[in-house]
Amino acid sequence: MRLHAVRFLYNPPALFSAIEPENPMLKRTLALAAGFALSLSSALSQAAEVLNVSAIPDEAPTELLRKFKPLGAYLEKELGMPVKFVPVADYAAVVEGLAANRVDLAWLGGFTFVQTRLKTGNAIPLVQREQDEKFTSKFISADPAVKSLQDLKGKTFAFGSVSSTSGSLMPRYFMLKDGIKPEEFFSRVAYSGAHDATVAWVQSGKVDAGVLNASVWDKLVAAGKVDTDKVKVFATTPTYYDYNWTVRGTLDPALTAKIKKAFLALDPAKPEHKAILDLQAASRFIETKPENYQGIEEAARAAGLLK
Repeated sequence: MRLHAVRFLYNPPALFSAIEPENPMLKRTLALAAGFALSLSSALSQAAEVLNVSAIPDEAPTELLRKFKPLGAYLEKELGMPVKFVPVADYAAVVEGLAANRVDLAWLGGFTFVQTRLKTGNAIPLVQREQDEKFTSKFISADPAVKSLQDLKGKTFAFGSVSSTSGSLMPRYFMLKDGIKPEEFFSRVAYSGAHDATVAWVQSGKVDAGVLNASVWDKLVAAGKVDTDKVKVFATTPTYYDYNWTVRGTLDPALTAKIKKAFLALDPAKPEHKAILDLQAASRFIETKPENYQGIEEAARAAGLLK
């Protein structure tokens, strides 16, 4: 059942200045009634009239919107309500949007989920792609002499966004475990802001090497957007948990359940569903849980990205 927003017109100072009852009991009754109206209004505001969906900007905004359109139409049909995509400028804006109830559902990286969970205390990870259970990052370079990270000592290197799990946190974590401190090992460390931008930087020679998530790398190669005669993968990280779809913890539980059911119902055997899954680089969606991202939190603390 959908709840419809009810507006309460309430102005306590004006109310009491106009009436100013001398009876203390009446004053308390009016205050309680006004407080109840505000509480009920706040509660009803949690029932989404439009499902506001966002995503970490790990690719170009036009690409994020292209990937979302068929999924958004599918969710509208399954949920029986309007679905709106809310673009954001950076990773932090998605976290803030969920925390402030401006975003209902968001595509998050593992680290962004950890940040959201720590900030809100109640954000709920619903589903992840099958491959997100064993995700990896790819180290790339256009220098044919580079065969390993050790060959990059004293050279320039690019991460994606500082808040990216696959483009920054986990590659950094694994480098540190191998005794490589990026700011000391490389002559310069830069942040491209997005995975596709990292590839562009490496291909153009702006940096000697970089790292990005395996899924975006595979997609760019398949689309012919990388000169693979020039840019090569020379190393791959160990596996880790990464992306998921998360809802704000204050969202109506019935709606949350419907969203989860809709994702799990996407069937690659159905052509219309496969088109959606392909755009999400997903074979299918599976359930996930907060405990899956404890390793990400530990890595972030070890890398000094969380206090």
